[in-house]
Amino acid sequence: MKPEPQHHIRFARPTRDIEAAIRFWVDGVGLPLQGRQEDEVSGHKLAFIGWPDATWHLEIVQDDTLQPTPSAEDLFVIYLGGTIDEDAISRIEHAGGVRVAARNPYWDQHGMTFTDVDGYLLVLVTRSWA
Repeated sequence: MKPEPQHHIRFARPTRDIEAAIRFWVDGVGLPLQGRQEDEVSGHKLAFIGWPDATWHLEIVQDDTLQPTPSAEDLFVIYLGGTIDEDAISRIEHAGGVRVAARNPYWDQHGMTFTDVDGYLLVLVTRSWA
């Protein structure tokens, strides 16, 4: 079996503070919260974030034994295909995002880069993917 376009993809990232991560991705970025789960045995807290009809979702995991270790290439890129709305920038910053210079100048030429609450990078790009 090989992956096909209809197969669902899950991106998972650890967080130190699931409530702060949800604020960033949902209130700041504007992605819908699809659900939450807490495993009382393992202590894991999970949040499922993304568009309901998409074939992917971002899973945020709080596990007190695992700390986030983002690198300069751990990018979550959203291709907007147009200008970045000033209100969106304000929402992201109000929700804990910090605008930073990108390691690769391409991203600064075509968009903006923010750190999320755990130091992972979100890039909003004014170009289209295709």
